[in-house]
Amino acid sequence: MYDRPLFIQTLSRFAVVLPANYDLEAALSELAESVTQVLGLSGSGVTMADDAGRLCFVTAVNQSSGELERNQEQHQAGPCRDAYDTGEVVRVTDVRLESTRWPEFSAAATSLKVAGVAGIPMRLADKIIGALNLYAPLPREWSDEAIAVAGVLADVATSYVVNASKLRQQEQLSEQLQQALKSRIVIEQAKGIVSQKNAVTIDQAYDVMRSHARNNNASLRTVAEAIVAVGLRV
Repeated sequence: MYDRPLFIQTLSRFAVVLPANYDLEAALSELAESVTQVLGLSGSGVTMADDAGRLCFVTAVNQSSGELERNQEQHQAGPCRDAYDTGEVVRVTDVRLESTRWPEFSAAATSLKVAGVAGIPMRLADKIIGALNLYAPLPREWSDEAIAVAGVLADVATSYVVNASKLRQQEQLSEQLQQALKSRIVIEQAKGIVSQKNAVTIDQAYDVMRSHARNNNASLRTVAEAIVAVGLRV
């Protein structure tokens, strides 16, 4: 069972927030809190894969969930690791009985009074980028309906990751373009100064500046800034 009105309310809220909010950590935290409330869980958390394919703890709704996330990060074993490796949902009715499968994780769950566990892969096209992890205090038979709800919220989380990545790329591109524009402006200013002081053409002034930059193992922009700011003679 799940709280259908709360689920719809959550989706509605994130449909508005998603295009505008790119605070990734805050967004994933809110998603973990939302899935916990919608499915009536004791906790949940998100792990994401780094470039080497190791799962790293990102966020959890409470201390016990965080400890279970860190346990999986430390040992690289547990339901979320399996969900990431296989790309399939992992449903565990009572993880306390899985000491052979995940000894460290099972022991940690037992000490934290967590029984039902599920790992939901976060999928981007054919690539798995992490997992949304669900924790229940009692043994739980995870219904298809509950897993589907969690899957939708995992997709929302993935959308945040993708949008945040795109935003960073756009910001980096914008910054690069701004830097290129600033370089071009100062280089043009320096060319005019060198042309005037050396009584040469603009093209010849550019060649002089490039030669000076190569001979001194400096960038053309650095030479141009020195010409404009401190009157470097070349």
